[in-house]
Amino acid sequence: MKKLGHRIYLVKRLPMSKEYYAICLFGFVFSLRPLNATELNHEKIHAAQQRELLYIPFFIWYVVEWLVLLCKYRNWNKAYFNIRFEKEAYKHQNDLKYLANRKHYRYC
Repeated sequence: MKKLGHRIYLVKRLPMSKEYYAICLFGFVFSLRPLNATELNHEKIHAAQQRELLYIPFFIWYVVEWLVLLCKYRNWNKAYFNIRFEKEAYKHQNDLKYLANRKHYRYC
């Protein structure tokens, strides 16, 4: 594991599908490769979401919502992209000033 910056680590493997190249866990970003500004902003939005829900409740909510959506859509990717936390992060990942103005609980 190589540290790329404050709370950003380059790793060889992630605990999920090979389609994904980064994950934010407890405010730390683990990535298979260096991230561009948009990708890093996406992960920082997840860090803000996790922090405001006090981490563990975020992960419980994330997994439960994904499971419900998986039953609804019967499609792993469609379920993933419809998780409220992912919707917020994807919608605002290109706005590099979003976190400076973000109101709490924007995913609700």
